[in-house]
Amino acid sequence: MKVYMGIDWSQSKHDVALMNEAGAIMAQFVIPHTQDGFRLLDATRARLAVAAADCQVGMETAHNLLIDFLWGRGFTHIYVIPPNVVKSSRGRYNQSGARTDASDARLLADLLRTDCRRLQPWHPDALLTQQIRAKTNLVAYLSRSSVALSNRLRAVLLRYYPAAVDVFSNLNTQIALEFICAYPTPQAAAELSMAEFEHFARQHGYRRHSQLPACFARLQQTPPEGAEHTALVYQAEPPLLASQLLQLVRAKAATLREVQALFQQHPDFAVFDSLPGAGAYLAPALLGKFGDDRLRFPTPDSAQALAGTCPVTDASGKHKAIKFRRACDHEFRQIAQQWAMSSRTKSVWANAYWQQARPRCRSDSHAYRCLANRWLAVLWKLWQTRQPYDENYHLQQRMLRSKPRCA
Repeated sequence: MKVYMGIDWSQSKHDVALMNEAGAIMAQFVIPHTQDGFRLLDATRARLAVAAADCQVGMETAHNLLIDFLWGRGFTHIYVIPPNVVKSSRGRYNQSGARTDASDARLLADLLRTDCRRLQPWHPDALLTQQIRAKTNLVAYLSRSSVALSNRLRAVLLRYYPAAVDVFSNLNTQIALEFICAYPTPQAAAELSMAEFEHFARQHGYRRHSQLPACFARLQQTPPEGAEHTALVYQAEPPLLASQLLQLVRAKAATLREVQALFQQHPDFAVFDSLPGAGAYLAPALLGKFGDDRLRFPTPDSAQALAGTCPVTDASGKHKAIKFRRACDHEFRQIAQQWAMSSRTKSVWANAYWQQARPRCRSDSHAYRCLANRWLAVLWKLWQTRQPYDENYHLQQRMLRSKPRCA
């Protein structure tokens, strides 16, 4: 007997509804987000004499401990239903717009009962892929955190110590942050000799020795005169911010090394490593978004829709509108657009396409989104066939498709 289980997930508890093939509720209950709660769910299923393999489970998220538990207990038919699908389907039960967690659990079960063939079953990725995805997510988080600290540090330094902002090429480099920690005031920097400055640079592994005279000259520039007490007000803050930012920079560099070590072990390494401009972060990040299950994206359109690079067409009668796709994986879209931007310097085809698309687009971002959409179609084909990217082959195929057919 086939049973449909809808689970409305939350951080502390889960509403569960079990429905039979006729649409009748067999059981409805709430479990806490604990191991005992998970066992209660499985015990209820066993008490109803339903095999785990006969349960079709529907949830709105794929990343939680409950799904791991279900897979470990033999629930192999799990579907991740997009939240916008659930939201648009609530009118099946009422027109007032009222909802509860229990009603959403029933709705998820009923969606599986009536629309299971239109939904894509979810299969967990290999441990290696999950590790790569988690590490790349951490890199993205560390990058966002670094930007906030860096902006604050720059703003404070510009108030009383502007030379420290430009002394090295980038304020976010380890050497620049180490310098601010060691010499937090203009007075401390003014007492430095060239020999001491060179010793500091060597001590912290700075390899651009030919640029040290220019760095030292920028440091010695006379800052604009300000209030005498400005330095006293702000000088305690930059060393604190710089030390925190330094920890983030080091953690990001270490995490990127871990990502690369994991990425090189993956069976699809050659496919994603061949992508022009993807680099040390974007290549494994794209791998994490595509995953291992080739059935997860049965067509290139499904990957493009999830990434939000393709627009939404709204057509009815004589009316037709092309709209920006808002319901998507926003992180996936950012990764795809970053790849499109960096690919222009590595791929002749990508740069030519962007140059042609830009006049027709509203902005640079729009043009890069169009390029990302084309790249995802290419990547989907490479991912399905497990073949690395070959620019020459790609150009040849485009040339053959563009030739006019003989009559």
